[in-house]
Amino acid sequence: MRVAAILLAAGQGSRYSAQTATPLAKQYVTLGGRPVIRHAADALAPHVGMIQPVGDPALLASALEGFAPAGCTVLPIVPGGATRQASVSAGLDALDRLPENARPELVLIHDGARPYVPAAVTQGVIAALEKHAGVIPAVPVADTIKRAKDGIITDTVPRTDLFRAQTPQGFRFALLRDLHRAASAADATDDAALLEQAGHHVAIVPGSEDNIKLTYKEDLVRLERLIGPTLLPRTGTGYDVHAFAENRPLIMCGINVPHTRGLAGHSDADVGIHALCDAIYGALAEGDIGRHFPPSQNEWKDADSARFLVHAGERIRLRGGMLVNADVTLICERPKIGPHSEAMRARLAELLKVDVDRISVKATTSERLGFTGREEGIACLASATVLVP
Repeated sequence: MRVAAILLAAGQGSRYSAQTATPLAKQYVTLGGRPVIRHAADALAPHVGMIQPVGDPALLASALEGFAPAGCTVLPIVPGGATRQASVSAGLDALDRLPENARPELVLIHDGARPYVPAAVTQGVIAALEKHAGVIPAVPVADTIKRAKDGIITDTVPRTDLFRAQTPQGFRFALLRDLHRAASAADATDDAALLEQAGHHVAIVPGSEDNIKLTYKEDLVRLERLIGPTLLPRTGTGYDVHAFAENRPLIMCGINVPHTRGLAGHSDADVGIHALCDAIYGALAEGDIGRHFPPSQNEWKDADSARFLVHAGERIRLRGGMLVNADVTLICERPKIGPHSEAMRARLAELLKVDVDRISVKATTSERLGFTGREEGIACLASATVLVP
């Protein structure tokens, strides 16, 4: 039977973002050197003939770049809706526009924030669809369940016959399509609910405790243990210095800092980013920034150093690694760094595609000693710790 999977990636992941202050939705966070949703797509591909991604076209295209699994067609991305139900409907409509002889008979609906799906779970769902109109993987509730209001327990809920639903959930394609088209505007928390409301039986097959939905910061740690290879810590250090120059903006750690003078250099002379790049390249044993972006080349004259740091972050991911921590110390008498440090942290985290809590930016003076003490320029020390296979 023809089987398709709708890969959902339109959610905002507000609970995860609130904990981590990351600008990325959780399905695009890096896990084991690749976006979470790429792992989810890899898990589905061996079991289906086509995958229909649903979400932000630009973000999804970047996350799935190069994804071309054997025996599985990756269909053009369709934009997601304001709700989960709307996003599933968009995916179903896209599949329904395929030629009749290419439309699926079965469809799996999978959350892009579930990157680790054991093969037995997906196989169990598909096998059970031979007898049932809808199937979901689930695990029994093992903990005692309490109902509470305003921090006070009001009831103990019997856990007998309670299950925690997972994805991928499987359905007969035509049935689910028709139920979505007939559904009210109210958002269903999962697609099995639509079948239940219409009086159809939905079967349960064994899920897996490892089929974790990335929801909280701690979930990423658990998933890294499951997905990532054995990673070894490596640390690099970087140092850079630039003299002050007239008639140039002062760019440090990716932001424009108000000051009477800027820094002299072939590029934009971002002393913070240059030192951090050297620290990352050093941790990877890949030389220094001059090796990758030679100052002798006019291509890099007045270049935005953000490009250099993006490259350094990509080198970590291409090695299958992850950045654990980056620490930047700016050395100058003026300007004062404190008022700008949080903006600097946020910008560096954005360029490296990591949570801001992995980035530290601080400053010190040299007690009026040396060239920094004489306000002839600014120096920076940086260190970076990465995990690589």
